Amino acid sequence: MMLTKNLFKKPGNPLEWYDGHNKNSMPDIPDQMCISCPQCKAILLTGDLNENARVCPKCGYHFRMNARQRIGLVTDGDSFRERDAKMRSSNLIGFPNYEKKLWHARLESGENEGVVCGTASIGGFPCALFAMEPYFMMGSMGTVVGEKIARLFEYAAANSLPVVGFTVSGGARMQEGILSLMQMAKTSAAVKRHGEAGNLYVAVLTDPTTGGVTASFAMEADVILAEPGALIGFAGPRVIEQTMRQKLPPNFQRAEFLLEKGFVDEIVPRRGQKEYLANLLSMHQRGNGHGSV
Repeated sequence: MMLTKNLFKKPGNPLEWYDGHNKNSMPDIPDQMCISCPQCKAILLTGDLNENARVCPKCGYHFRMNARQRIGLVTDGDSFRERDAKMRSSNLIGFPNYEKKLWHARLESGENEGVVCGTASIGGFPCALFAMEPYFMMGSMGTVVGEKIARLFEYAAANSLPVVGFTVSGGARMQEGILSLMQMAKTSAAVKRHGEAGNLYVAVLTDPTTGGVTASFAMEADVILAEPGALIGFAGPRVIEQTMRQKLPPNFQRAEFLLEKGFVDEIVPRRGQKEYLANLLSMHQRGNGHGSV
């Protein structure tokens, strides 16, 4: 039998091997622990970002956040009470693979649908509130989203409550065809009845708010607020440029551009939204006192 050269060599300690061969290597950090800011390129810890309301501490870039994070940010304590939580979309027109898309959307977002609705108090003032869910098919508006929002406005009108709504959407849900487009009229009618009853509606437009949502209830509020840098429009900038064959102005369809043109009343950073909304609600209290939740 032939003796090998390293027969009597002591096995190396794996930790010593790591120290000796990886002195200049970077630590292996799981992707979910950190994120790069799209604006300033800073590397941020996900935990620190969440504690800062998902706003970059270096440049102020507003990352997207889910519906329940938004609700928790602006409402008082445990005041939120959800409505119509079990409503789910179905494949009404037999669109190919729609059931699978819905299953993935529920798995990714943890929600049954693209909007969360309910009642809550903000700064001690009761209101009805909805927050659209960007991680459920990009907050697209199908029949259930439209129905839940319409029901919320009808409940708020019946109970003399103001409505606060956070919009984020890629527009109407193409998998539901004309039925999704009909939600524009239904929600608009509910908003109108709510307003005719003398109630306040405040919309907060977040990135992105586009398509049929922009063309209906997002832009029908008494007071329209927006987050910094939010993309707001009907058709996207690339579609407009390709159709018109013209270069669009810098910052086109961003919140700052819309504020300059008078389509938005104010841009409110995320950290100041609760106080701002509470002030608006306090100034628009009905003569008979607070509405009942």
